Amino acid sequence: MKTNNFSLSGNIIDLENERIYQGTVFVENGHINRILEEPVKSKQYILPGLIDAHVHIESSMLIPSEFARLAVVHGTVATVSDPHEIANVLGVAGVEYMIENGSKVPFKFNFGAPSCVPATAFETAGAVLGPAEIDDLLQRDDIKYLSEMMNYPGVLFNDPMVMEKIALAKKYNKPVDGHAPGVRGKDAETYIKAGITTDHECFTMEEALEKIQHGMKIQIREGSAAKNFDALIPLIETHPDMVLFCSDDKHPDDLVRGHINLLVKKAIQMGYDSLKVLKSCIVNPIRHYKLDVGMLRSGDAADFIIVDNLQDFNVLKTYINGMLVAENGQTLIESVEANTPNQFRAEAIAAGDLAFPSNGKQIRVIEALEGQLITRTIVTNPKLVNGKMVSDTQNDILKLVVYNRYEKAKPAIAFIKNFGLTKGAIASTVAHDSHNIIAVGADDECLARAINLLVESKGGVSVTDGENDHVLPLPVAGLMTPADGYIAAKAYETIDAMAKKLGSSLHAPYMTLSFMALLVIPQLKLSDKGLFDGGSFSFVELETETS
Repeated sequence: MKTNNFSLSGNIIDLENERIYQGTVFVENGHINRILEEPVKSKQYILPGLIDAHVHIESSMLIPSEFARLAVVHGTVATVSDPHEIANVLGVAGVEYMIENGSKVPFKFNFGAPSCVPATAFETAGAVLGPAEIDDLLQRDDIKYLSEMMNYPGVLFNDPMVMEKIALAKKYNKPVDGHAPGVRGKDAETYIKAGITTDHECFTMEEALEKIQHGMKIQIREGSAAKNFDALIPLIETHPDMVLFCSDDKHPDDLVRGHINLLVKKAIQMGYDSLKVLKSCIVNPIRHYKLDVGMLRSGDAADFIIVDNLQDFNVLKTYINGMLVAENGQTLIESVEANTPNQFRAEAIAAGDLAFPSNGKQIRVIEALEGQLITRTIVTNPKLVNGKMVSDTQNDILKLVVYNRYEKAKPAIAFIKNFGLTKGAIASTVAHDSHNIIAVGADDECLARAINLLVESKGGVSVTDGENDHVLPLPVAGLMTPADGYIAAKAYETIDAMAKKLGSSLHAPYMTLSFMALLVIPQLKLSDKGLFDGGSFSFVELETETS
C-alpha cells in the first residue's frame, strides 16, 4: 500500500453541510488538499469512512491488526474500542498490547481506559485496575475516553473508587462511556448526571428517549448476539444528533459478512434519510470522542470510502490516510507477526467434578433470550439421576459450568434454558467479563471433555459430541488468535455449525454463552463463585423453596 497524490471524482457526500454534489477530491500526502465542485461523469459516491462507536475487538477473536484487515473491506476506517476484555486477563499490559498491535496497520483504533477491572467483586479476574492505573492511562494521548462504566450500582450509590475514576476522566476532559441496561427514572438521571455520556444497552425506545432527555447519547447496537437496531432506529428521525452506531461484540464469521455498513444499508432501505444515517455513524462519534478521523473536508486526513449507490451501499474502495486499504471486497492490509501473552492456570477436570447432589428442592434456572444479553429466572424441578442433578435435554434445561482459569477452584454449577443442545457440549474462554471457562452441555462427560480441550489449548472455543472434537485455540489472553482473520473465521464457522448440529437454535450460541457470566446484566447469571442475581446484586442458591 502506498499513499500517492491522486484525485477521484463522483457524487460527494458533504455531511457537515448535509448535501450531495458532483465534484473531484484531490489527495496529497495522506490528506485532502482540496475538493472541486464540478460536473463529472462518474456515478459513484465518495463519503467519509464508517466508524464503530463501541466495540470490544477481543470479541471478534482476532487481534486488532486482523480485525482491521476484515473491517476495512466493509468501509470501516475507525473504531472506538474498549479493551476491557483483555484488561480483565492481563491488566494494563493487555491494553498496551492492543495499542501496539493496532498501530502496525493503517487503521484508526481509538482505545479507552477500562473502568471496571474486575467488573464486580463477585468473580475472579486476572487483574485489577484501580484509580492509579486509570490515571496513568487517561494521561496518554492514545487513550481517548473512560470505557463503559458497567458498575452502575457503584455510580448510583456513590462508590468512592467508581466516582474517583469518573473524576479522572473529567480532569483530562475525556468522555465516559455508559452501560446501564434497564436503568430508568431517577436512577437514570443520577447515573447520567454523574458524567456518563453514552449507553449501548437500551433495549426499548422508552428507555432510550428517557436517557436522551437527560443528555445521554444512545448507541444503536447490532452485534452477533445483542441486537437493538429495530427497536431504536426511529431515533434517527427524531434525534439524529444523539445517535451513534456500534456492534459491541462481533464474532469473526459475522465480521466477514459485514460491519457498520450493514446497519447503514438497512436504515437507508427502511426509508430513513441517508445523510442523517451517515452523520450518526461518522460525524457523531468523531465529535463526541474527538477522533482524528477525516470527514471529507479540505485539510482532513484522507479517510473515505467509495460506494456504488446509497441503496445497495456496496463498498468499492476504502482509503485511510490516503492509502487504498480495501478494493472490491478484498483487503489490502497484510497480516503482521504478533506475540501471544496469556494467563491460564486451570487444570483438567473429570465428569465427577461436575456432579451436583439434590436436596429435593426446585431450582433456579437461567433463561437465555435470543438477541438479548438480559436473562430471566425460571423455577422448576430438576432432572435427577441417582440423586444428582443432570441436564434435562427433553425440556431443554442444561447444565452450565463456570470454571476458574486463574487459580485452582471447584467449578460453579447452574442450569440454563434455550441453548437447545440434545447431545454434546460447547465451551469457551471468552466469558465476559473475567473470561473464566464457561461451558454448557447435555451430559457431564461431554462437559468435562469440552472444558479439558480448552485446558489443553490454554484458551479458545471448543465443541464435542463425545467422539468428535473441534477447537479454535485463542492463545492471546485466551481471547484472540493471531492467525489470518479469514482462516480463523472459517474455523469458528465450523465450530458454530457443529454446535447448531448438536441442537442449538441460537443465532450465535458462543456469543450468547459468553454473556451468561456477565453479572452486570440482569437477571440471573453464573460466575466462578456461584449463581448471581443481577437485580439484588447478590449471590443466590441454586436450590430454592420458591414455587
